Amino acid sequence: MASIRPFRPEDEAALSSVCIRTADAGSDATGILTDDEIWPEVFLRPYLARHPDDAFVVDDEGEAVGYLVCAPDTRSFEDWFSTSWWPERGARWTPDVDAADLRAERTAGILRYAAARRAGAEPYGDAYPAHLHIDLLPQAQGQGWGRRLIDALIETLRERGVPGVHLVADATNTSALAFYDRLGFVRLPSHEGVQAFGMSLSGPEGPGPR
Repeated sequence: MASIRPFRPEDEAALSSVCIRTADAGSDATGILTDDEIWPEVFLRPYLARHPDDAFVVDDEGEAVGYLVCAPDTRSFEDWFSTSWWPERGARWTPDVDAADLRAERTAGILRYAAARRAGAEPYGDAYPAHLHIDLLPQAQGQGWGRRLIDALIETLRERGVPGVHLVADATNTSALAFYDRLGFVRLPSHEGVQAFGMSLSGPEGPGPR
């Protein structure tokens, strides 16, 4: 039987696999970049390293099939990412923009995004200081695990007095957008190609409408 549990260090490899297999707007991103490892180095491992106590795993009889990671203070996290996490790791890859090579072009875009991350680069952290990433393999979708993961995180953030949380989803991932709408997240002004959501944690307990 599947359940939610706290992250353990030995989960990192399995969660990295989940990250890669869901990174293309919820679909498998294997082979989309010049190196699959870029996905977890940007979107998973820094959270596990900086905030392991804010990471939750969906465990299905010993197999990690989903996770949620969070930075409770986006500004301090992004400052740490830009000064401590990314410089050494980002040096492994050199952006190679080749319009004829879609993999190189997309890789360069992700690397540019990572290099530009810093405190204040995104406005959402002012009203919603925490931010999260959540990924579920297909076999764990549609069973309420996403809501349960967010419930677990919200309980943790409320206990710490964090006033709000935000996330950014791919605008083409229509099922994810509908999911966050159902939970009561508010759509925020966003860049082209993405949709940001925010939720105030100062109101009633738990996510919004079901």
